[in-house]
Amino acid sequence: MDAVANALESYRGRDRLVRTVCYSSRLLGGLLLAQEGGCPELGRRLLLIAQELSNCRATLRLFDDLSMFLYSRGYGLGGTEEDMIVRLLFIMGNLVDQLYYPCEHLAWAADYKILSINAEKWWTLSNTLWTLSLALGALRSFRVVQLLKKKLKGSQNNVHLRMGEANCVSRQAYQTRMRAEILNIITCLADLTNAIHWMPPGFLWAGKFPEWLVGLMGTVSSVISLYQMSCGSCSTKDP
Repeated sequence: MDAVANALESYRGRDRLVRTVCYSSRLLGGLLLAQEGGCPELGRRLLLIAQELSNCRATLRLFDDLSMFLYSRGYGLGGTEEDMIVRLLFIMGNLVDQLYYPCEHLAWAADYKILSINAEKWWTLSNTLWTLSLALGALRSFRVVQLLKKKLKGSQNNVHLRMGEANCVSRQAYQTRMRAEILNIITCLADLTNAIHWMPPGFLWAGKFPEWLVGLMGTVSSVISLYQMSCGSCSTKDP
């Protein structure tokens, strides 16, 4: 209970908990609607809860531009990054994420008739940017895992030469980082399946997922994000 209360005290923690409830409601609601002789009315209510929670998160993201800008500025051109590929993927990801927010704000404003523009066009653009961001995030983590494997292999080859405590700590740090990156790959791929589902019809499997599958993919990524946050290793941005 204390952990939940502490998470609710922070914006990111609250957002991840709301996201988990949102997709869990979508999963349960979709299953109830898909089952014959189930509880369709309860399923529809759960899907309504999921939709309202999603709208709530979109409204709160109206204030995320500055934090995203500060995050991108802090990383800069990645001068401390050892690998050029990881650096480029990071920079591209930050740029795409920075563009995502204003596009989503315009789509939100169009939905609520604040601006007289085509909402569907801007939702499609923001979803395209999210899809690209997730793909870049997965590629970046995959590249980091490859580099860590090489470092672990090199450390293992030198283990007979130096069995000191520093070497053991270094190996543990590599293994912990590798687990975090593998979890990030799973998170990005789970969200990527949903992002493609929300693309315009005709693109891969766009529009072909049942509600329960959308909820399942979102729940998987949300639970992993909660775990990463509890471990203090979460640095991803997840619309």
